[in-house]
Formats: sequence, C-alpha cells, structure tokens
Amino acid sequence: MVRIDRVTTRGGDGGETSLGDGSRLPKDAPRVEAIGAVDEANAAIGLLRLHTAEQPEDALLARVQNDLFDLGADLCVPGEGGARLRLGEDKIAQIEADIALINKTLPPLFSFVLPGGLPASAQAHLARTISRRAERRVVTVARAETINPNIVLYLNRLSDLLFVLGRKLNDNAAQDVLWVPGGR
Repeated sequence: MVRIDRVTTRGGDGGETSLGDGSRLPKDAPRVEAIGAVDEANAAIGLLRLHTAEQPEDALLARVQNDLFDLGADLCVPGEGGARLRLGEDKIAQIEADIALINKTLPPLFSFVLPGGLPASAQAHLARTISRRAERRVVTVARAETINPNIVLYLNRLSDLLFVLGRKLNDNAAQDVLWVPGGR
C-alpha cells in the first residue's frame, strides 16, 4: 500500500528528482524525460477514456493505464532486475492479444489512416503519437543504461493497440480518414 502524506516536498527545487532507489538525477536527464513521457502517455489515455466511459474498450484502457504506472515504476528503478516491481512478458502477451482481438473485427486497410474522424478516434491517435514519443525516450535510456527490455516492447505494442483502437472507435473504421497521396 502506498501512502502519500505530502505532495510538496521541495526536494526538486534545485532541479533534481529522486528515483525509486533513492538516487537523484537532474530533471532533464534522459531517464527522467522517459518517465515523464510515459506519464504523459498515461494522461492522454485518461483523456481518451472520457470518450469510452460507456464502451467495452474502457476496461481495456483502464488496465493499460495501470500497466503504464507499473512500467513507470519499473523505469524509475535503475537496472534490469531486483526486488522492485518489473513489467513482465505477460503484459506484452496481453496487449498483443488485445490488438489481435480488435483488429480481427475491422475491415482490411488499403491506405494509411490519418488521425481524425470521430473525437474518440482522434484522441486515440493523439495518445498513440505520445506513446511513440515515450518509446523513443525509453530507447534513448536503453542505449546508455540497462533497463527491463519489456518496457520498450510494451510501448511499441501500445502504439499498435491505440492505432487499432482508433479505427475501432471510428465506427469500426467506417469513419476512418484515409490518406490521399498528393491530396488528389
């Protein structure tokens, strides 16, 4: 159980923040940037959920938000192993199953899809692009430090999930906005 008695600690007033192992890093360090990008992706999914509150996809997105919090907890503790919470392969398998389940209900694609259509779909695409940025930030960290490799895999699958979910939320792709090369 987590207990937070104080939100304002003043610990970051000097431009540094604490990681889960107690070490301190500058707030603009690549690992801190990656943690922030994951948090931003989670917030974007929270906005998406405003559109899915009455739909079956909402439970899936609630689970993804919790997964992202676990992923952030994993990322905030340097190293690959240890006794701390680590994102497991089961989370990747689950999100792959979710992608397959949603995608099999959609018509095949013969063009790239532009972000847009219905509001829920547009929000899913925005969350997708933010998730891709989080993935890029995590890859930067992974080049310099050892991290749980499942983190990159999960974020990569998450953007795929948000893509197919965007199509699903576009009236089962009937409202997809398709790319027209050269605008013809």
